[in-house]
Amino acid sequence: MASTTPRETAPKPRAADHVAIIMDGNGRWATLRGWPRLVGHRKGAERVKEIVRCAPDLGIRWLTIYAFSTENWKRSTEEVLGLMSIFARYIEREADRLAAEGVRMRFIGDRSRLDAKLQRLMAGIETRTAGLSRLNLTVAINYGGRDEIVRAMRRIADEIAAGRLRPDAVTDEVISAHLDTADLPDPDLVIRTSGETRTSNFLPWQSAYAEYEFTETLWPDFTPDELGRIVGRFGQRERRFGGVTGA
Repeated sequence: MASTTPRETAPKPRAADHVAIIMDGNGRWATLRGWPRLVGHRKGAERVKEIVRCAPDLGIRWLTIYAFSTENWKRSTEEVLGLMSIFARYIEREADRLAAEGVRMRFIGDRSRLDAKLQRLMAGIETRTAGLSRLNLTVAINYGGRDEIVRAMRRIADEIAAGRLRPDAVTDEVISAHLDTADLPDPDLVIRTSGETRTSNFLPWQSAYAEYEFTETLWPDFTPDELGRIVGRFGQRERRFGGVTGA
């Protein structure tokens, strides 16, 4: 006689709604092949297109990528100018496709140091895609987590000085509301490529309870299949946010 005991079902894998990626290894990828570092950065930009295209199918609704840090200005003038040219070209060439595929694009970081043309392109694509929501793509350019927090603290200090905010009213929520990411959810999963295990000043406030995954793969070789495997592993993790689950 068949058992009437209900079978236990495996818990449904948890979705990684917001994935943030530190795209590391472009220059190394090119150097290993005897090519200029900018070749690696151009290859990395091509990889971004593939990852953006596959993200919604993996259940990712928010994708944040680290394109250029506040520390990257220390690189050679040739490399910095080359990177800025790649950013501008990506926006110009991908604007139509991103809009057609329902991708909202926005930027975080301090724009004041960026070329005026690049700033116009950034503002233009933000406006053009503002009403889209199939995927929310955020690109961090001239971004540093500490710099972001300093700028937020200055804005809060200005509000206190003006009498619009009491010091004892400053909470986690108030600080979050003054960050570049004020209208973004915190990352569920942060991925770093290239084998390095540093967080490199990327979203330190927002990633306080994110899950991390470090892969040896250099960014130009990071495929949608690998992203899918990482997202799958994330789905099996237990996230307690400082609490305790179970008996």
